[in-house]
Amino acid sequence: MTGRLKIISILFNAAIFIALEIAALSMLRNNGALQDTWVMKGFHAVYAYVWGKSESIKHYFSLNRENRELAMENFMLSGQARHYREMYAGLQESTRDSSAEVARADAAPGRFRYAPASIIKISNNKQHNFIIVDKGAEDGITPQSGIITEKGVIGIISAVSRHYSYAISFRNTGMTVSARIGRTGPVGSLTWDGKSTCGALLNEIPHHIGIEKGDTVYTSGFSSIFPPDIPLGTVGESRIVNGATYEIKVGLFEDFKALRYVTLVHNTGREEIKQLVSGQ
Repeated sequence: MTGRLKIISILFNAAIFIALEIAALSMLRNNGALQDTWVMKGFHAVYAYVWGKSESIKHYFSLNRENRELAMENFMLSGQARHYREMYAGLQESTRDSSAEVARADAAPGRFRYAPASIIKISNNKQHNFIIVDKGAEDGITPQSGIITEKGVIGIISAVSRHYSYAISFRNTGMTVSARIGRTGPVGSLTWDGKSTCGALLNEIPHHIGIEKGDTVYTSGFSSIFPPDIPLGTVGESRIVNGATYEIKVGLFEDFKALRYVTLVHNTGREEIKQLVSGQ
């Protein structure tokens, strides 16, 4: 019984204190214009602080949705840019027959099929890093599909479940990408350097070929997985290996630690090419 009385006493004292504070503020406000201004400024300051915090919280929880919308918009714009690049390349192939040019230009974009995806897990601290994305067999994804962004090659799908896909990351010592210096330069094999987050090595470039620091490295298009002309990085230091070829350091454009949204790419003619090669 004593404990209950003690609680009632505390609540009663708190109520009296609050009532007195309200009465004091009311008296101060009604006592003059200056005091009224002080009270209202204090009230508005508290209100503004609370409102600002609530808006910050709402903005924070809306960032994920906004980022997804921006990623989808970027995917659509990237698709349009690829379409126009491929059309331009098709129109340049021949000038002898204008109708044939149009047919090639219309057909070119159909060689690769693209789909947006989000990374749900990625490893960056191993020699054999991997990636898991939120698209699977029900989304039409198959093994040997590529993962790209507008700033590089990210990986290759190696296993697919209904809703997810497992990929070998480019930052894996077992993965190689066919790449060229410039859009028309020599072709070599690009691999992760196995150490840095944005470093790679371009090998098999003939030593008599002139190269310059800062040249851009692109996908060659010789792969059956990745489309051509994806910018990968820039040429850095180089050295001659076995007196025959260059080993060139490449600074990658893509920051793998900041990856979230990617594009999955599938070569629709890959199986036909594979059958043609295996039949020889």
